[in-house]
Amino acid sequence: MLTALAGATAAMLVVTAPAGADPNAINPLPVLNGTNGLPHLTGPTQAIYQVTGLASPNATQRYNVLGTDLGIMWDNGNGELMTAFGDSAGIGFPNLLAGSIWAWKSNILLRSHTHNPADGIVYDSVVRDPFGQAKELVPSPKIPFIEISRIPTAGVSVGGVQFMSMMSVKSWDSDGHWTTNFSSLVASGDNGENWAELPQTRRANVAGDHNFQMNAFVKDANYVYEYGTPSGRNNPGFVARVPQAQIANKDAYEYWDGKQWKKGDVNAAAPIVGGVGELSVQYNDFLGQYVMLTTDPFNSVVMRTSPAPQGPWSPPRTLIDTRELPTAYAPSIFPYQTGSDLYFVTTIHSEYNVVLMRTSLR
Repeated sequence: MLTALAGATAAMLVVTAPAGADPNAINPLPVLNGTNGLPHLTGPTQAIYQVTGLASPNATQRYNVLGTDLGIMWDNGNGELMTAFGDSAGIGFPNLLAGSIWAWKSNILLRSHTHNPADGIVYDSVVRDPFGQAKELVPSPKIPFIEISRIPTAGVSVGGVQFMSMMSVKSWDSDGHWTTNFSSLVASGDNGENWAELPQTRRANVAGDHNFQMNAFVKDANYVYEYGTPSGRNNPGFVARVPQAQIANKDAYEYWDGKQWKKGDVNAAAPIVGGVGELSVQYNDFLGQYVMLTTDPFNSVVMRTSPAPQGPWSPPRTLIDTRELPTAYAPSIFPYQTGSDLYFVTTIHSEYNVVLMRTSLR
């Protein structure tokens, strides 16, 4: 029924031009928005599997997810893959106040036991609401200039508790730019079924906290490393660290100033990279290096490497040239090691869905 309803709705729509920031300005249906099928890439990276949407083997329309973005992945501590998606479009009461004919949820969570993604990422459970649809984990009022969305940017498991970093989006601005109210941690003690914000972790969009509005997490030894940027793309990146047991204590964070770690002084953080968008970082056994994925100022997906979490980071290596896939953004690294191949997901805005990519590290 949902598929039929989507088809009927599609007949009334026209193609919407892709936008760089506002997710409400898209049409998540195949053919009417972008192409129906995986993009053909001629560079070092191949698109191998559509993760979400009507054209995905996961058939996410079964729980009213026709289109979505991000795909933030982490291990739940017990070998289960958690994937938090951002703004997701479905059939239902339209979000007219936000300028969308679709029903929008700002954040949803899917789970998988896939450890070898060569044939795709297969989701076997989704956090659902009482109506069987994908549940919005942390509700957002969807009111422009109050909070238009609450979007996940990072996830990590610590001591059996799941943590996500989320940004509160105040407004969608010009392409690639948006304004946040704050970022904060939310936590779940029941494997992602229910979440609660930790208000003491809020970072207002001012002063040094401005640089940690969008984040990525890496666990290393006894620390969680938090990589941050201001909201939007083409920004500098920064890094902080905190003892794992203290992840919810802002006063326990240390900030890399370019030479050493400074505890409790977010204003001491110095840029470790420049001209980046959403970040994803992971230690890679094959390379013996930390790997950072992001987009560059031209919107190509690029990779940097470093021998240490804080850097120094190498010059960027292009994985997906913007001339081949100009609306790709938010690459997120698959959390399990896969030898000489690096798997990651990225969003294709012109199709408003998430696609699994593979590139060789040789």
